[in-house]
Amino acid sequence: MPSPEITADVPVATAQPRGCTNFKLRSLTRQVTQRYDAELSKAGLKGTQFSLLSCVDRLGPIQPSELAHTMSMDASTLTRNLRPLLDAGWLLLGPGQNGRSRLVHITEAGRLKRQEARARWREAQLSLNALLGEPVVVALHALLDDSLLKLEAAAEGQDATPDPDADPRF
Repeated sequence: MPSPEITADVPVATAQPRGCTNFKLRSLTRQVTQRYDAELSKAGLKGTQFSLLSCVDRLGPIQPSELAHTMSMDASTLTRNLRPLLDAGWLLLGPGQNGRSRLVHITEAGRLKRQEARARWREAQLSLNALLGEPVVVALHALLDDSLLKLEAAAEGQDATPDPDADPRF
């Protein structure tokens, strides 16, 4: 699937990378996160918490290791991010298929909190779309999806071929 055309001062075919990709991505991520967190705070959540609630609601009950992999987090980061959601009663950590495994479940209170926060998330998304312009957001999503696919494939030692029907990550 070809990526949407990106409007820039320099045509993409002749452009050369300038600056540090890591720095630019981290700067963008910080600014976007601040916007989402400001909106989601009206529902009493942070962006990471909303993402975890959404992921567990969609995929759960789920083993913590699978959840960490899906969210691209290491186990200790997941544990740290789950704690406030468990303490609030929005998620539960219950027994798995054997005595050594555990499963993360969303509670009814967690579903209600996610539903409340979803309206705030939508407001943040629409605001970002308006600020950047929808064509830029579409192009950004395509670039991010393609980049993630290539990086994940490289980490697994595989070739990356985009699947236009694949579900985007939340």
